[in-house]
Amino acid sequence: MRRGRIIAITSVATVLVAGAAAGGAYYVLHTRGSAAETASRFTAAWARGDLAAMRADLAAPVSGFEAAYAEPDDNLGASRTAVRLGPVTETGGDRAKAAYTATLTLKNIGEWTYTGSLELVVADRHWKVAWTPAAVHPALTGSTHLALKTTWPQRAAIEDASGARIDGPDAGGSVQQLAGYLDKATAKDVAKLGSAYKTGDPVGRGGLQETFQKDLAGVPTTRIVVTDGSKKTVRTLKTIEGSPGKPVRTSLDPGVQRAAVAAVRDLDKPASLVAMRPATGEILAVVNNRGGFNRALDGRYPPGSTFKTVTAAGLLAEGLTPGQKVTCPKQANVGGLPIRNSDHESFGSLTFQDSYAHSCNTTFAPLAAEHLDGGRLLQVATMMGFNQPLTIGVPATKGSMPKPTGLADLAAESFGQGRITASPLVMAGVAAAVADGTWRPPTLVPSLAQKARPQELPAGVAEKLRAMMAAVVNEGTAKGAGLPAGTAGKTGTAEFGTGPKLDSHAWFIGFRGDVAFAVVVEAGGMGGAVAAPVAARFLRGLPG
Repeated sequence: MRRGRIIAITSVATVLVAGAAAGGAYYVLHTRGSAAETASRFTAAWARGDLAAMRADLAAPVSGFEAAYAEPDDNLGASRTAVRLGPVTETGGDRAKAAYTATLTLKNIGEWTYTGSLELVVADRHWKVAWTPAAVHPALTGSTHLALKTTWPQRAAIEDASGARIDGPDAGGSVQQLAGYLDKATAKDVAKLGSAYKTGDPVGRGGLQETFQKDLAGVPTTRIVVTDGSKKTVRTLKTIEGSPGKPVRTSLDPGVQRAAVAAVRDLDKPASLVAMRPATGEILAVVNNRGGFNRALDGRYPPGSTFKTVTAAGLLAEGLTPGQKVTCPKQANVGGLPIRNSDHESFGSLTFQDSYAHSCNTTFAPLAAEHLDGGRLLQVATMMGFNQPLTIGVPATKGSMPKPTGLADLAAESFGQGRITASPLVMAGVAAAVADGTWRPPTLVPSLAQKARPQELPAGVAEKLRAMMAAVVNEGTAKGAGLPAGTAGKTGTAEFGTGPKLDSHAWFIGFRGDVAFAVVVEAGGMGGAVAAPVAARFLRGLPG
């Protein structure tokens, strides 16, 4: 029997002293204590899990004592035992019986109440417990055992937003990755999930199947039985009816998912796309064109110039306007960090909106150094989803933006390099925040409670950013990507690795109508030339 269980004991015992015979009178006069006192003391020690104290009240040494008291814990998964002591009746001058009622709380199953009794006898002028395994439960004999027999209901479905099942074998690879799969329970699973489970039972592994294992599996109908030495059931003591599993409804939109799959399917490099609904944070599609690692949710990529959307939000909040004149030189230096633009471009004097549309690093880094300190940029990034906990129903890595340690660090982070990392999910959330004016915690299972709270962007910022993101598509770095009318977005070309010549991830984030999204193509090169056309295929493939 494990220590630490909570056992409540209420004594309602009365001792009925019968001593008409001479021997009975002798014991009444010369026996120390009473049968009720011994029964109360014994059950109190049982409550504490104090086997040594219980042994001290035994009439004689016995074998199998510890094993018998371990049966409710080990075989039934009892997490709590309540015992009510009933009448204690002397059945003869030197013998008595103490009735009790025990209620076991069985993990994942419910409560089971049964009655039993303790046999007591006078030994060495003291009342002692004449112990047998039946003291633990009347059905225990030393060769019999308590066990659970379970019958599981049919497992419930994982569904898309329309109610269609998405955890079947015909689901696409990206959906299967989200759903997870069924596996055989190990001893570790049984220890975690409770005594209703046995080694070999089907359990969810990975994804939503694992997160919502108990909901999907339901509660089995459970029989508490007595088994013999060969584990054959010889008697059913109690049947506890189970309940069916509960379906898990996701926010995945089948039409949006199909469009996302078609957009990345034929790329020859690893690519991911996440789409979400800006007004709710509901995830509409999650796609990876390669199996294994879920890049869409767990990728840790530098976001490159897509992060200029966050920096621009901070600058606009500090009073800059889209039409304000700025410069975009070929090179700049901030805090000792040399900065250049993609393809060594320069645009001279232009508006802040145009510098965003043409993705001028040499504009954004000096402006960030002049108008934002590291703490303010961190605050705005957090407001738009970075460093926020993600509770979507499956594992997802939060975006990371460390506070800049100096001007050079601030400059690098202003255009999405340095130590910033993000997944397509995080960057889709940035685009959704601009589209709606409020960042909302993304979710794949809308019924899940969120740890993070919605964050409203500063007044006027979202409206100005929408116009700036539209300029990227209409006249900036995404102009030639074939994006449909009404699309707003931002390209990103994020360098990674070491050496004189660095590879780049291709990014595009944006929104159109009630769909916000992010695309990344690993080592794809230029965001405008590679990722933006992927986004165009996605948007054109969306259902009417």
